[in-house]
Amino acid sequence: MTTSQDPIRSRPIQINQIAWVEGAPGMRTRPIWEDPATDRKAHIVEFEPGAHMPLHRHAGHELIYLIEGSLTDESGTIRPGNVAYRPDGCVHSNTSPNGALALAIIAGGNEPATEIGDAPGSQIFVPEDLPWVKTPRGTYTKRIVANEAADWAAAINRFPSRAGIPLHRHHGDELIFVIEGASVDEAGVITPGNMSYRPNGTEHSVKTELGATVFGIVWGSTEPLKAPNT
Repeated sequence: MTTSQDPIRSRPIQINQIAWVEGAPGMRTRPIWEDPATDRKAHIVEFEPGAHMPLHRHAGHELIYLIEGSLTDESGTIRPGNVAYRPDGCVHSNTSPNGALALAIIAGGNEPATEIGDAPGSQIFVPEDLPWVKTPRGTYTKRIVANEAADWAAAINRFPSRAGIPLHRHHGDELIFVIEGASVDEAGVITPGNMSYRPNGTEHSVKTELGATVFGIVWGSTEPLKAPNT
């Protein structure tokens, strides 16, 4: 029986178990996570070859992690493993000449636009061009982009074999997408192509027996906890 003393646990997201929803012409999505209180959501978006999304303005921000294919807008082209950040007010279109599959993490919505004007464009990040930074716990990170006003940061994190993160509590939400390997915590195993949602207040540790690489976005901060019986 659940009591008020039970810790909040992470929530595995098995992406292939979520049904596709038809969207704009040449596009469909898997709505994998949503938090109405903060107007945040995450979708897997599939673009058919030649799919085009007309010019639009973001009322809020959007992060794209490209899983496969390519996606082009007025700022350039992103390819597998690349990240695009569309800041609040960004005006752009999207085209995928040969098709694409992307993870989109969105805050807010968008509206049609007729011109770009002086609106900000997309920012494109190529993680393979960035150096790994070793952390005190023996993992490695590539910080991609952060928004201090909205209190979030996105990064690629790599866990060598048997590396992990000791017990801690989240003060804010976290989403991770496993790129390779497997990430394990008290709620189960997250395998490549799947995700984990760590809601505000989650208490957990992370283990990676054979290593893992993940793309993640963290809102807020984390606090180390003392393990039981220590």
